[in-house]
Amino acid sequence: MNAAILTLSDKGARGERTDTSGPALALWLAERSVETCRTEIMPDEVEQIADKLREWADSGEFDLILTTGGTGVSPRDVTPEATLRVVERIIPGFAEVMRTRSLEKTPHAMISRAIAGIRGKALLINLPGSPKGAVENLSAVWPAVPHAVAKIQGDLSDCAGSSPPTCHSP
Repeated sequence: MNAAILTLSDKGARGERTDTSGPALALWLAERSVETCRTEIMPDEVEQIADKLREWADSGEFDLILTTGGTGVSPRDVTPEATLRVVERIIPGFAEVMRTRSLEKTPHAMISRAIAGIRGKALLINLPGSPKGAVENLSAVWPAVPHAVAKIQGDLSDCAGSSPPTCHSP
């Protein structure tokens, strides 16, 4: 599986803050044999974010595209809006699980507006901007990610069983 990580941070894009979330996610993914092929830091600008997500998803290079940052309620938090402009189908269960798991740790989880969805053959997931929150949220949904990616990319095998699903060829 190939991944790309887009960090959204005005300060990070200006070089005023070091990105720690992107590297934390890349390390976590590497431990699961997922190669992070591209990382980038951008300011919190809806059109720029949407353009980059479209570019990455449409390139066919990435199975998984993660964003980190911009999912809260401050005026500059626009990642979900940018993602909604790009995805063709939303996967609400990912966001539901991430918020539910995060609520076990902080009441602020309920103000997360993160979403997940599909564009082409790529799975896009919005994650919080903190390294700890980003990794915890990705960990919460990870049991379903490989299966989701396989199905998004056209796996037609029948699946049955409990988590994780067991697939059987027809």
